[in-house]
Amino acid sequence: MSRVSLQSQQAPAASQPILTQIHQAFGATPNMFKAVANSPAALQSMWAAFGALGGGTLGARLGEQIAVAIANRNRCEYCLAAHTVLGQQAGASAAEMAAAQAGHSDDPRTAAALRFALKVVSERAQVSDGDVAELHEVGFQDEQVVEILAHVALNLYTNYINVALGVPVDFPKVALK
Repeated sequence: MSRVSLQSQQAPAASQPILTQIHQAFGATPNMFKAVANSPAALQSMWAAFGALGGGTLGARLGEQIAVAIANRNRCEYCLAAHTVLGQQAGASAAEMAAAQAGHSDDPRTAAALRFALKVVSERAQVSDGDVAELHEVGFQDEQVVEILAHVALNLYTNYINVALGVPVDFPKVALK
């Protein structure tokens, strides 16, 4: 049970237009957004970040693979479930999403991004020159390195919201590894 109200019709007036956009994007309003809707500022921040990164250069598939790796590391069942579905909608197979959940990929570029993202989480961003160089070696440009960090930050935010607030999972459940 959620530790805060899950808002929809009773959400603050400033949250209503954003909730409408979210509902249109998903065909429903996921519980995470209903929880965040208690704060119009937080909802606007989260939705804008998803939109901005969705238009980035990494692509939806890699963004979702990063998301499941971080969700698994943070033991966020909500984000693991949601991003597994979204990753498959972005073209990743179930096997690729399961591998990403464990921080693995057969693709060297994806594997490097996942290693880096998980190191950022585990080491609280204390990465080395070599860690960034590894991303450059597999073809990531500086823009994409920064986007990987932005994905990490957004996923930490959503993981913390869902875990701290006990948001009920409303996507098909995926077991943590």
